[in-house]
Amino acid sequence: MAEHNNLGALGETVARRYLESNDYLILETNWRFGKLEADIIACKEGQIVFIEVKTRTTDYYGDPEDFVDRKKQKAYIRLANAYILGNDRTEEARFDIISIIVGGPEQEPQVKHIVNAFTTIG
Repeated sequence: MAEHNNLGALGETVARRYLESNDYLILETNWRFGKLEADIIACKEGQIVFIEVKTRTTDYYGDPEDFVDRKKQKAYIRLANAYILGNDRTEEARFDIISIIVGGPEQEPQVKHIVNAFTTIG
């Protein structure tokens, strides 16, 4: 497995643990619709939450969440619509980003949870 794949898998594991410790119910991980993929789909407080996880070793080139551009947001919205329709979900949808900087082996990962990071409007 390529190093960036290992980093992504580590970030998703950290994100899942973070979400579970904050009372999110994980419904799906790495859910696919065609070529699109949702890192994590969860529920909390009557909402279905689609979560993009961005993991980096450093913020030298910018914060990880800065790399969720408008194209990625539109793809996530299409994917969310497919999931909601295909699974007869009735909850309000929300789009979050979990930004993780793992740093070195002796450092705890830095987790930033951006709630409602983007919307279907605009």
